[in-house]
Amino acid sequence: MQDITLFGFDWWTQPLGSWMAWTRATIGFFLFIVLCISAMAVWEYYSPGGNPRRGIFAIDTTRGDRLFISLLSSAFIFIAWIFLFGTPLWWPLGIAIVWAIVVFRYV
Repeated sequence: MQDITLFGFDWWTQPLGSWMAWTRATIGFFLFIVLCISAMAVWEYYSPGGNPRRGIFAIDTTRGDRLFISLLSSAFIFIAWIFLFGTPLWWPLGIAIVWAIVVFRYV
C-alpha cells in the first residue's frame, strides 16, 4: 500500500472512482468555476449595471464576458506552460491571476 501525503501530488491525482477519472483536482476545478459564476451573480445583485464597455481589444464586453475571456485564456496559459515546461504549475497560476486582473481592469 502506497503512503499518500495529504495535499501532495498523489493525493490530488488519485482516482476517486472508476467512471470518468474524477480526481480531487478535477472536482476543485469545477468547484472553482461554480464559485466564480456564483460570485459574479452576487456582484451583479449588489452592484447592478454591468453595462458593456469597450476595452483594449476594441470589443464591447460585460462582466460575464470578461470572466469567460479570463477563464478561457487561463486554460490556454496552463496548456502552453505544460507543453513548454511541465510542472510545477505555480508560475502559470500566477500568470493566469495577473491576466485575469488585467482582463477585468482593461478589457
